Amino acid sequence: MPTRRMLLALAPALLAAPAAAHHGWGSYEAQTPQTLTGEIERVEFANPHATLWLKTPGKTWEVVLAPPFRMINRGLPREGLRAGMTVTVMGYPHRQREEELRAEWIRIGEQVTQLR
Repeated sequence: MPTRRMLLALAPALLAAPAAAHHGWGSYEAQTPQTLTGEIERVEFANPHATLWLKTPGKTWEVVLAPPFRMINRGLPREGLRAGMTVTVMGYPHRQREEELRAEWIRIGEQVTQLR
């Protein structure tokens, strides 16, 4: 059984791990929202954020979604996103990566899921 001293010694490392894996939202252009409709090429339903690749006319976007637990809690499980589906997303483009978008919401058919 771990001692109190061991737990205290490990606490900073345990708390820092999620922060190191997460990125800030300041690298996205919040003043220029974009709405994209296209076909999902691929989906990664993994932490820290689910991601999908959305094929639109002339470009394939890497769309950063919410963490999987949040998507599931809001009614969008892993099975709800599949390659070949047509979806619409609204979000903010990355300041340096032209092909990346941070999604605020996603619409699949008539269902809109808020991601933030």
